[in-house]
Amino acid sequence: MATNTNRLTQRSMAFVLAGGRGSRLKELTDNRVKPAVFFGGKTRIIDFALSNALNSGIRKMAVATQYKAHSLIRHCQRGWNFFRAERNEFIDILPASQRVSEAMWYEGTADAVRQNIDIVDSYDIDYVLILAGDHIYKMDYEVMLRQHVESSADVTVGCLTVPRMEATAFGVMHVDAEDTITSFLEKPADPPAIPGDPDNALASMGINVFKWTFLRELLLRDAEDENSSHDFGGDLIPYVVKNGKAVAHRFTDSCVRHKDDAPAYWRDVGTVDAFWKANIDLTDFEPDLDLWDRNWPIW
Repeated sequence: MATNTNRLTQRSMAFVLAGGRGSRLKELTDNRVKPAVFFGGKTRIIDFALSNALNSGIRKMAVATQYKAHSLIRHCQRGWNFFRAERNEFIDILPASQRVSEAMWYEGTADAVRQNIDIVDSYDIDYVLILAGDHIYKMDYEVMLRQHVESSADVTVGCLTVPRMEATAFGVMHVDAEDTITSFLEKPADPPAIPGDPDNALASMGINVFKWTFLRELLLRDAEDENSSHDFGGDLIPYVVKNGKAVAHRFTDSCVRHKDDAPAYWRDVGTVDAFWKANIDLTDFEPDLDLWDRNWPIW
């Protein structure tokens, strides 16, 4: 666990996207946004992204939300109220509030960041880590941040191997020998396989690292594109793959395990079945995901 911040994490922030209903969870999200749903009898789903950021040494966080946000806002205010303002530590809640136009709410994942450009500017950061607030996993984001800086990438995209037939729900990429992304398709109907591995695909985790000055210009350019859906996976990442340098970061390089031989655990709990199975995983005699690990706690 990163017990202290360093220069890189001090100059970085986590921007958590937590606005979607998650309609495939049916009644579970009738009264609250998906990241606010309880998990494992101990946490909310969003606590994994926030805990990973905190444990990685990141002390500047923002949570963008929109659908039925009261439960999530209350949880962040009461459960994440231990940041030290005198040290410039914070968690900001950024609900959709028609800041750009009285007729406009958040219109996509990238638009949720774009509408808060002035707020992010005020944070005085160099790097921004874009996180989905609805996945179950443990990850040291500092490892990914270091790779981004050392590779001089325009964007670094977290990825993992998934069965090809399940990859229709993800962004799918191809990479070269140096893990530079050569193609990126968002939720393809027929996902391309990993070369030499026809049963699996390389999927995006919904985790992206940018230098803020680069992302800022990218967001403003995208906002002017009438044909854009203003989505990271659907628009911004493919644009950078084509016009810049996009690098893949493999989850196995930064996954936090409670023992050396434990598998890399990551779950998208977007359906009732997936949510149930992830909860049942915790009942194993020695679960692959340890919620009680003191070295990497889920707060």
